[in-house]
Amino acid sequence: MTLIRGIDCDAAGRCRHYHQDNDIAALRCAQCGDFFACYQCHDALCDHLFVPSPKASRAVLCGNCGVELTFAEYTQGSCPQCQHAFNPNCRVHYNRYFQA
Repeated sequence: MTLIRGIDCDAAGRCRHYHQDNDIAALRCAQCGDFFACYQCHDALCDHLFVPSPKASRAVLCGNCGVELTFAEYTQGSCPQCQHAFNPNCRVHYNRYFQA
């Protein structure tokens, strides 16, 4: 399974900043290519700020089953492979994670 980096992360990628049951979507930084629990964890752990990924790329990782998703797949609300729900409130951060 792909590693999800973050601060105080559990196995599904819930971190110090986002730790509800449905906070399981890890996001890929376009600069370093790694998956992070959130942009705050990324910015604290790396020597560069989080760079948004193209929407067509596989920039989301389901922390429950490990499948990589596009923006379109992610925004359906749950993982297409394991059906675990994603946090709907994450939409307020789409501009931080995905290129316009």
